[in-house]
Amino acid sequence: MSRHEKINYVEFPSLDLDASKRFFAQAFGWGFVDYGPDYAAFADAGLDGGFFRADVAGRTERGSALVVLYSEALEATLAKVEAAGGEIVKPVFAFPGGRRFHFLEPGGNELAVWTEADAP
Repeated sequence: MSRHEKINYVEFPSLDLDASKRFFAQAFGWGFVDYGPDYAAFADAGLDGGFFRADVAGRTERGSALVVLYSEALEATLAKVEAAGGEIVKPVFAFPGGRRFHFLEPGGNELAVWTEADAP
């Protein structure tokens, strides 16, 4: 597939850059490369990107785009999110074609995780 004019990279603000890095490393196994004290890039997350130190964070209630991760085992992923310090802001719910939940990571960003309707 051509990369031309396709989404290539995503950047998240973070109220606490170190906490965001710890959370995503623990919950999802992401690796990070620091580029100075205010930016950390991640890879092996499905789409490469980074976190930058900021005074705001992305929440859907403020009009932010929602990044949605996929899981083959939704409840197991939810447990990992909670164990890593994530806050569940929308418990698991069904939608046409699947189920999902929303969470806040320690840097303040809201993300979601989904699975197909017939997945465990």
